[in-house]
Amino acid sequence: MVYTVLIPARLASTRLPNKPLVDIGGLPMVVRVAERVKAGLSADVRVVVAADDASILSACQAHGIECLLTRVDHPSGSDRLAEACSLLGLADDDIVVNVQGDEPLIDTSLVSAVASLLETHPVATMGTAAHPIQEVADFTNPNVVKVVTDAAGLAMYFSRAPIAWWRDGFAQGIHTLPDPAPLRHVGIYSYRVGFLRTFPSLPQAPIEVTEALEQLRAMWHGHRIAVHVSQTAPGPGVDTPEDLERVRRIILAN
Repeated sequence: MVYTVLIPARLASTRLPNKPLVDIGGLPMVVRVAERVKAGLSADVRVVVAADDASILSACQAHGIECLLTRVDHPSGSDRLAEACSLLGLADDDIVVNVQGDEPLIDTSLVSAVASLLETHPVATMGTAAHPIQEVADFTNPNVVKVVTDAAGLAMYFSRAPIAWWRDGFAQGIHTLPDPAPLRHVGIYSYRVGFLRTFPSLPQAPIEVTEALEQLRAMWHGHRIAVHVSQTAPGPGVDTPEDLERVRRIILAN
């Protein structure tokens, strides 16, 4: 399967300044992400960093990573991806996978699985991933996004609330998890390029604003999202200095 992996990299970060360029094991983080993706996928998969600053572009070029410069004023990551698709001259029926530039431990098998969703689910315009939740604390945490799917593996709803609600089991409070386990959404996406070009122009959905979940805009406008369910959680990403030190220790140990 031929597709393109886009890695958006934005220099500004309130919790971790210059995040794409922080050093992890001797490499800028965004370079480490790109190299990991390239090493784990077939040679015909194109991996491109979509940067908003010349310093990221220079770092990628110094390590042989394909990179392009996008505008700095994009309101969302989807807008940056749409511009990258235009700069690369991708066709509407091409497929791209969005891998975040702060995921240096990304499982590349997850990348290929999410890309394949759009071949096996022709009705879907987006693909994403999830895994079973194992802890009650994660199920009740609003920062952990949950997803419910239908029999075909298509998303029915995403929420920060505990879903699906176990009517009988939760009557006295949430003390244990239902069986089958609820699903935690993993923030990796595949897109058909034609949809990605139109998505930023779609009006925001009321439920998207309520939940603060951008993928609900696509569903509200009638688009379907296919979900790949893995049995294990992905490696930790990097959002804070504490995350950075944890990932550095993991990479050093391996």
